Amino acid sequence: MFDYLIQNGQLIDGTGAPAVRADIAITDGKIAAAGSLKGASAGTVIDAAGKYVTPGFIDIHRHADAALFRPHFGELELRQGLTTVVNGNCGLSVTPCAGTYQKEIEAYLTPVTGALPENADFSCLAAYLRAAKQTPSPIHTAMLAGSGTIRARAAGFGTPELNAAQMAEIHCLIEQELAAGALGVSLGLGYAPDCFYSAETLIEALQPLRNSGIPITVHMRQEGSGVVDALREMIAVAKALHTPVEVSHLKSIGKANWRRCTPEMLRLMRDARQEGIEIACDVYPYTAGSTQLVHVLPPESQKGGLEALTENLSDPAFREALKARMLTGSDFENISLLVGFENIVASSIAREDLRQYEGQSIAAIAQQQGKDPFTALFDLLQAAHCDVTMIDFIAAEDDFCDILRDAHSCVISDSTYPTTGMLHPRVYGTYTTLLEHFVREKQVLSIESAVHKCTGRAAKVMGLKTKGVLAPGMDADLNIFDLSAVHTCATYPEPAQFSAGIDTVFVSGRPAVLNGSFTGSKAGTVLTR
Repeated sequence: MFDYLIQNGQLIDGTGAPAVRADIAITDGKIAAAGSLKGASAGTVIDAAGKYVTPGFIDIHRHADAALFRPHFGELELRQGLTTVVNGNCGLSVTPCAGTYQKEIEAYLTPVTGALPENADFSCLAAYLRAAKQTPSPIHTAMLAGSGTIRARAAGFGTPELNAAQMAEIHCLIEQELAAGALGVSLGLGYAPDCFYSAETLIEALQPLRNSGIPITVHMRQEGSGVVDALREMIAVAKALHTPVEVSHLKSIGKANWRRCTPEMLRLMRDARQEGIEIACDVYPYTAGSTQLVHVLPPESQKGGLEALTENLSDPAFREALKARMLTGSDFENISLLVGFENIVASSIAREDLRQYEGQSIAAIAQQQGKDPFTALFDLLQAAHCDVTMIDFIAAEDDFCDILRDAHSCVISDSTYPTTGMLHPRVYGTYTTLLEHFVREKQVLSIESAVHKCTGRAAKVMGLKTKGVLAPGMDADLNIFDLSAVHTCATYPEPAQFSAGIDTVFVSGRPAVLNGSFTGSKAGTVLTR
């Protein structure tokens, strides 16, 4: 007798193959059988007639490193079908956070990950994973080793040029984090201190990955006017190290770059793969992004960390130099020039007396204050000690449709988890938005292709060999839903709303959502390489 028997559903197995009428049996947290199971018996039988049965969705790009220790973690993820998330992205992992620069690292991470738990030992990934395993979770979690945090641990934020001892320590820290079970190494070349690497020193820093087959994920150096050259840099890195590179949240920022850069990048990656270079990409299904507000500034302004930047913002000469760079600069991701201050919204502000500005664009804040937008921006950052996140409306949906159609792309959310303030709606709604908008409404993808991009494809990128496909012996993480009922409730003005329509979700063979109700089951595990 099986533990669970799911009958009469349309099975989408996660490989991209067409849906088929089939039954699924679950025993001891694994898929025990799939196919025609007429006459089989089980402790619990679920009738999935008229619904799809898919693998649980896998988000390989989230920033829930600290959030998984918060009460109620996991329900908003499960409500959109997520059963596995990978954290530590964009070089911004919460480990290895210790040593001389610990406070600076924590301050830099907070707008993205939220505040770290009190008294937590995040000095290394091994310590973090021990704490995670002692914290029951409704979903599976895994970590990447963040290159930015590793470099900051070794040399802080104020050292553009590394000496031999610092480079050696970076190598040791990468090896330490990988040995503890990191699935790969993430880069944040648009952020300090990773932005201080040249292509040559980046390859030198990543030498522990040479010929390893361990994936590198990368927030590239630019995603605006220099995005094509930034991709060429990462193709060169993948070729030099002979290990896979996953380009995170591929996009072309700024109207001048829409429908121009993305097709060129997809072609470059296709040509590189034909030469044997392993490079692919992922995408989130929203035209707005979200990250630290300091990301609108030239990267060199972050030298020394956020407290140093806060102090420098009190200097009129420093401000004038920043403004001059931002008015014309094309050698960095100059978001205010590319999209305008009206498209840059302050979304989460740590200081309570400044929260009146949450949800307002920098242009609107400037108008209220009777200031020019640069002054309003610099004043907000200085007053908040740079602990501000933004939602920036930057990209074109048609570009995202092209990326979604590419056979080598997968779907991610890039969800950040600031402790206070407004979240991006993608935190609550990425995977239902994919199904509702891009599959059902726009028909950009077939349902089978969409599911593949957030199950089998995602699992392959991260080397999760027992996840992402519905087949005997695989982990029993799965979703049951009626596509016509799937709906994203989260909006930009009101993002904190659960998605609807993912009726039943299994994690490790146990129902975490059953007939639309959250069960409270905490069958999630901590995954390691």
